[in-house]
Amino acid sequence: MPPLSDQPPAAPASPRPVTVEERLFSLVLALIATEIGLTKAEILATVQGYRQRYSASESNTSLERQFERDKDDIRELGIPLEMIEAPDDPGSNHHLRYRIPKGLYDLPADVTFSPDELMLLKLAATVWREGSLSAESRRALTKLNSLGIDSRDPILGYAPTLRAREASFEPLSKAMDKNQVVSFPYLKPGERASQRRRVAPRAIVLHDGRWHLFATDQALAAPRTFLLSRIVGPVLPVPGTPVVPADAATGGNPGQKALDGLEALWTAQTATLSVLPDSDASVRLGKRNTDSEPSGAPRSVITLRYTDLNILADELAGYGPEVRVLTPALLQSAVRRRLLGVAQAHGGPHE
Repeated sequence: MPPLSDQPPAAPASPRPVTVEERLFSLVLALIATEIGLTKAEILATVQGYRQRYSASESNTSLERQFERDKDDIRELGIPLEMIEAPDDPGSNHHLRYRIPKGLYDLPADVTFSPDELMLLKLAATVWREGSLSAESRRALTKLNSLGIDSRDPILGYAPTLRAREASFEPLSKAMDKNQVVSFPYLKPGERASQRRRVAPRAIVLHDGRWHLFATDQALAAPRTFLLSRIVGPVLPVPGTPVVPADAATGGNPGQKALDGLEALWTAQTATLSVLPDSDASVRLGKRNTDSEPSGAPRSVITLRYTDLNILADELAGYGPEVRVLTPALLQSAVRRRLLGVAQAHGGPHE
């Protein structure tokens, strides 16, 4: 007879969590493998990633919502998802069957990937593991895994990670997909308090190393461009608000329209700087010099183009005495205010 123990029996080990990639991959495999299709109940009860949370006797509402989102993800991957109605019960969602026709899902016969090529594609997708592009990364990896080709995966253990640091990127992207109005607090340079802006997002573009939102301002019914780095709070949907239609200025390709406007602004605005030779400022700013014949004087004169005066002023103030702004006067004043603010904060002169 085994010795008695006062210790309670050990709790059963919790099941290993199933990743998003694994759940989508399992769903794709299950829907390809069936010829007659699977009902929603059959999917939730049997497919890896659902069955661990499925209950035959209790509500599975949250699990059903997860399946609806996964269906959208599968379609975004370009996978043809078929829905088959029961002949004796047309229109019934309860008996609706889902399947992926294998012939439509297979790659064309003339498109193939070697293990090395597949490894590089996976590496590119794995780089975007965090930040706003993580959802796209997961979907790309699911698609690549489903090809059934072995790749040299060990290199993925050394993959770098890129982050889109602005937290507003993902909710703004989702709002664009849904044609939805959102609001957010926006802090303009020189202001102490943010202002709430209500906009219909049209495009998010990268220009001069920074993310910009091109949107229709609902109050002005006009296009405006916002720096994502100046959105200082959560992006919230505004339910029940009709979207102001895009006017002629935002018609066509709004992303290209935004880039054209930013590029025109960058081309039109120039700053002339006097930079101390062999300094950190000389090395860094000299790479962006648009003057083909820099001066040979003790302080080299360089010319920069810029999109946002305040962002450039922040950068130049960081170089301290290594940089002196010659033109324009507004930039000169902006840099001076920043340097005086630093001096005052450290007990320096106030003039």
